[in-house]
Amino acid sequence: MAIIELFSAADVILDADPANKPALLDRLAAEAATRSGRPAPEILDALLAREKIGSTALGKGVALPHTELAELAAPVVLFARLQRAIDFDARDDEPVDLVFLALWPASNRKGLLAAMAEICGALRDPQSVRRLRGAKTPDDAAQIVLQAVARDAEDSDLVKDPDDAPPGV
Repeated sequence: MAIIELFSAADVILDADPANKPALLDRLAAEAATRSGRPAPEILDALLAREKIGSTALGKGVALPHTELAELAAPVVLFARLQRAIDFDARDDEPVDLVFLALWPASNRKGLLAAMAEICGALRDPQSVRRLRGAKTPDDAAQIVLQAVARDAEDSDLVKDPDDAPPGV
């Protein structure tokens, strides 16, 4: 299932104000619980367990906490922009202010990897990241994400055919 099928303005939280990483994960778990029907403590425990393996901060102020849940019926993707950046144990030591959450049914591991790849691909464009930081409404933020995902997919399709690849690719 592609991000375009899962993500809308209803999945956007603008100007969240968590004090720290645990508070942010708690807020995201609560939001995800309302969409998934799974208990918030179960989601939070899974997110915290994943963070113990290593930070899900991608760098440059962006994080992608993610986890699989055994009894999750459908994927959940959320985006939160923070009022002020927080420490997320990022390798580049930059605090995080843009956060995507991906919860996935454990029975569909490939789906989680594909969704994370779509999100990461969309975030490769510095202009999209800048625009997310300045989005005025949840609708604006959702459109920025969906356009960036679509643009990255188009760019990826262009180089899938070896005859169409630029020289040296």
